[in-house]
Amino acid sequence: MTSALQLPPVGAGLPSLDLGRDALLLDIDGTIIDIAPTPEAVVVPETLKLSLSRLREELSGALALISGRTLGAIDELFTPLRFTAAADHAAEVRLEPGGDVKHCAAPLTPAEKAAFAPIAKLDSRLRIEDKVYTLAIHYRLVPELGDTVIAAMQDAAAKLHENLRVLSGKAVVEVKRPGFNKGTGLREIMQHPPFAGRRPVFFGDDVTDEDALAMLPKFSGLGISVGQLLPGAARQVSSPAEVRRWLAELVAGKI
Repeated sequence: MTSALQLPPVGAGLPSLDLGRDALLLDIDGTIIDIAPTPEAVVVPETLKLSLSRLREELSGALALISGRTLGAIDELFTPLRFTAAADHAAEVRLEPGGDVKHCAAPLTPAEKAAFAPIAKLDSRLRIEDKVYTLAIHYRLVPELGDTVIAAMQDAAAKLHENLRVLSGKAVVEVKRPGFNKGTGLREIMQHPPFAGRRPVFFGDDVTDEDALAMLPKFSGLGISVGQLLPGAARQVSSPAEVRRWLAELVAGKI
């Protein structure tokens, strides 16, 4: 395999990757795996695990996952593998696959969580997810309630008179404290070996990935959108399947 890997024929938006100088940072849902009706229903192909494991070796360890999922959920998805990761919107950062976890935020209080709990009772198909540092309500099974859920989350946050941020993603609304996001997670990872000094190449698909895209200029990085074109992304590809194919062809030496 050569050091500089070229574009696959079907992905004009896919970058070249210099194994000795680049770092690869990947969102998960909607970026490298397909979105499912519920977070637990997603499927991680074994071929993807193999691609990520081998590519991490080729990058001398400079591969990380940046996700809104908790670290425990990430590890469960990719078992038996573990990765450097910024999890729960970077409330949890693990700089080494087997290393300690750095907690970068204060958990939401029981009172704060209780203020949002009634929203999930609007419809039995809504799903509330307590991620300790954030609280999410998923409405993928009842998309017509999306605007109602978003408005209710914003109203509940305002009534708390707390400094909370409401994030709207793909069929999910989350509440969190300010001061941590996927951008701060990317920055933290890029300051430590084996990432330090490399160019970050980040893939994301949703508005919550915009913070990571906004951080890339600090490291002369490259951002790629999956699906919709996000602000700060220099390139765009159509789907997670296209990203998985690119990863597989990288490790197979086909490109």
